[in-house]
Amino acid sequence: MTGAMRTTINAELAARLVVDPDGAYLDFMGDAYSARRIDAQAGRLAAALAGIGVGRGDRVASLLENGPEQVVTFFATLRLGAVAVPVNTAYKGEFLRHQLADSGARVVVVQGDFAGRVAEIAGSVPDLEAAVVVGDADTAIVGIAVFEYGAFVAAVTDAIAAVEVEPRDLACLIYTAGTTGPSKGCMLSHNYVVGMARQIARAWQRTADDIVWTPLPLFHLNAISIAVVGTLSVGGAASIARRFSVSGFWPEVRRSGATITSMLGSLAILVANADDHDDQAGHHLRLCAAAPMPPDTDRIWHERFGCATFSGGFGLTEASLLAALPPGEENRPGAAGKPNDIELEVAILDDDDLEVAAGEVGELCCRPRHPDTMFAGYWNRPADTIGVLRNLWFHTGDLARVDADGFLYFVDRKKDALRRRGENISSFEMEKTFYAHAAILDVAVHAVPSDMGEDEVKVTCVLQPGAELTPEDLCRWAAERVPYFAIPRYIEFRADLPRNPVGRVLKYELRAEGVTTTTWDREAAGVTFERR
Repeated sequence: MTGAMRTTINAELAARLVVDPDGAYLDFMGDAYSARRIDAQAGRLAAALAGIGVGRGDRVASLLENGPEQVVTFFATLRLGAVAVPVNTAYKGEFLRHQLADSGARVVVVQGDFAGRVAEIAGSVPDLEAAVVVGDADTAIVGIAVFEYGAFVAAVTDAIAAVEVEPRDLACLIYTAGTTGPSKGCMLSHNYVVGMARQIARAWQRTADDIVWTPLPLFHLNAISIAVVGTLSVGGAASIARRFSVSGFWPEVRRSGATITSMLGSLAILVANADDHDDQAGHHLRLCAAAPMPPDTDRIWHERFGCATFSGGFGLTEASLLAALPPGEENRPGAAGKPNDIELEVAILDDDDLEVAAGEVGELCCRPRHPDTMFAGYWNRPADTIGVLRNLWFHTGDLARVDADGFLYFVDRKKDALRRRGENISSFEMEKTFYAHAAILDVAVHAVPSDMGEDEVKVTCVLQPGAELTPEDLCRWAAERVPYFAIPRYIEFRADLPRNPVGRVLKYELRAEGVTTTTWDREAAGVTFERR
């Protein structure tokens, strides 16, 4: 994206409808959608939403697994000038309540088998007026209006035209895990979402001849920008899986005709390490885009699968991409490519916000070169917004260094957030959940390094005097209250937690201790849970 280019997601869809209305656009496990089909369904859903009072600036949440309804809801919301709030489908309880309440969502479009989660918290979400349920509801939702998705749309006779929106207008709120407080809604403009899609297309040298296959969830900015919006901007098609399967990977790649796969580094590792690769014969993949990817995994993709890789990149919801490997250049081991100097000004700063010398470690910071090329702040949190924009630099909270040749290397986090299998986890929200257990006196949730290249979740806690509780019982209790990806692998009971003189838990000491002789390991114990 150049400084002169300013656009909206609505305009990108309108342009696709002019140049290629009926060609392949999105594929959902064999269910094909052209731009015209998506637009028609979005227009009718938008009219139905307008009929219950949704208008410009209102927030429409969605709790849906990957599928056409998620995309249709996204475009229908934007068509009204409203703001999409896609919620992680693993969320339940306080995690879900917080995001619906914080965003002020008036409507939630929810998958039938997740309706019970909404039913549990609907009464504590003040602005929530209605739920639109896709499929059969597993539980009745009371206290708000409830509509069945099919009948809700069928009752509309005509689609509604899109309202005029500006590039600076908000398209969506994407919540990012909190570190010292609840998760915060990143305000993302139309222009920023389109711009991110074009940045990634540039880095991948993506063209209208490409078909992108991804299992990444559509409640994350990555999948929204690459599969949904990027496919409008660049042309071509995208195939979106409902969820990832190692055994189904190569059959789906062949079926879809994918030339690019967009997934997490941990998923690329699983594919590379699978025992049987007979299914990979005859694929058309030219690029596997996944980060982080260890050198051994990268080599397997090159040598065994005959596929180039894109594992050099660094970005976050607030600002993407901060770094990427320029087309045609060879990355260095461990590097995240080079800083993005087209859309952003990127710098490594010390604690006084002075730039450090090449090779020295500092905080990774950035600022935009053009309007609406980063997030617009945190929703309803002006103090938090100002806090991360100290001295007019956005502070990522991540430590990094840039070598003498301009390659950027991630070093460590300054934050207490964890990241597991591509999902950010708020230690604050996790600890709030565990404190609700009657047997827990004190608790710290922190990271332990994972063999998959990210984090494993460890819960270190102090029990109430006289309390009787086993780590397995606590783990099973947690599974009913936290997202599946946040279920702790490690649990340790101890007499106290290390603290500084003012009482703050010293998590760096707990991280350094890692897995001790008294740590319970869920995997070693053979305790498993459904990934939903």
